[in-house]
Amino acid sequence: MSAGHYENFPVASLLLPRHLRVAVLDIYRYARAADDIADEGDAPDQARLAALARFGAELDRIEAKTCRPGAMPEEAMPADLAPIFAPLAATVARHKLPLEPFRRLLSAFSQDVVTKRYADCAALLDYCHRSADPVGELLLHLYRAATPENLSQSDAICTGLQLTNFWQDVAIDWRKGRVYIPQEDLARHGVTEADIAHGQCSPAWRALMAFQVERARALLHSGAPLARALPGRVGWELRLVVQGGLRILERIEACGYDVFRARPMLTKTEWLRLGWRALRMPRALPASSSPS
Repeated sequence: MSAGHYENFPVASLLLPRHLRVAVLDIYRYARAADDIADEGDAPDQARLAALARFGAELDRIEAKTCRPGAMPEEAMPADLAPIFAPLAATVARHKLPLEPFRRLLSAFSQDVVTKRYADCAALLDYCHRSADPVGELLLHLYRAATPENLSQSDAICTGLQLTNFWQDVAIDWRKGRVYIPQEDLARHGVTEADIAHGQCSPAWRALMAFQVERARALLHSGAPLARALPGRVGWELRLVVQGGLRILERIEACGYDVFRARPMLTKTEWLRLGWRALRMPRALPASSSPS
């Protein structure tokens, strides 16, 4: 359900149409580089935010050049950013991509630098709308399929995948000082951060994680019709992505929600099963009520 370093981003897979692979790689390069600024290394927060602000300035440059030609003098692109933004500018112009999703990604990465906790589900979903949803939206624009209904279903899938990744990575995120489980849900289920720190897989923890797993599953189910609506290889890829997310959720359940001892992951042999599931995937998955 992920490719390489950046989660939930199927990069230039063999199922992608050949004429779109360069564009997807250009988008991925931008997203991964910005994500690395927020997450990798030991730079202080102010340095990370300043580096991300430079990315924002380059988006402004692309907008001025493609949307408002002549609005501002042409300036030399910083040499260290040219490998990222020169091809990205060409892809944006060639495919007439909106810049707003790129800006939302950047705002999410900046938030990662300073925000380590989320008070409630609304705050977490807002973060996912900026950190995950832009990826699917940009791909739909590349496919010339960015209708309102498709965008809504894509957002559901991307947010569902992001939540799935959070639940499988609770222990990893804790070591980074982050807790993505909403604070209100921790309190409602009687789970403390000390329980996370000590890897306590108590009945309260299992109830909490069952709640979160169902929340992610409901989103994947609600967006699943998009995988049948998109034609050809694009639809096949999305079916595999959805089935991969659902299978990770099953793996979390199967281990009794103990994501502390081992990270639930897909094995190579499971992809054959997922391919069969994708082949038989109905136009709509069973209704799943999202927890409030």
